[in-house]
Amino acid sequence: MKLILILLVLLAGCSTVVPVTKKFPAAPELLLERCQELKQLTGSKISIIDYTKTVTENYTLYHECAAKNTSWIDWYQKQQQIFESN
Repeated sequence: MKLILILLVLLAGCSTVVPVTKKFPAAPELLLERCQELKQLTGSKISIIDYTKTVTENYTLYHECAAKNTSWIDWYQKQQQIFESN
């Protein structure tokens, strides 16, 4: 009788569920890079060519950064859905 009681206590102790903590996946390094600073014109005499070139470069920098941020948001939302579904 004592043997059965001891076995029941041991089996009950072995079947205890240990909580497992999930770790959220790390972000890709490419998406952790900060956006470049926009270029500024300096000086008293600014030609229309310099102005146009700077505006075009800033426009390009902005759209590259916007694309990267959109990718980051998409990645994060997908990872969050995967994480929460498990």
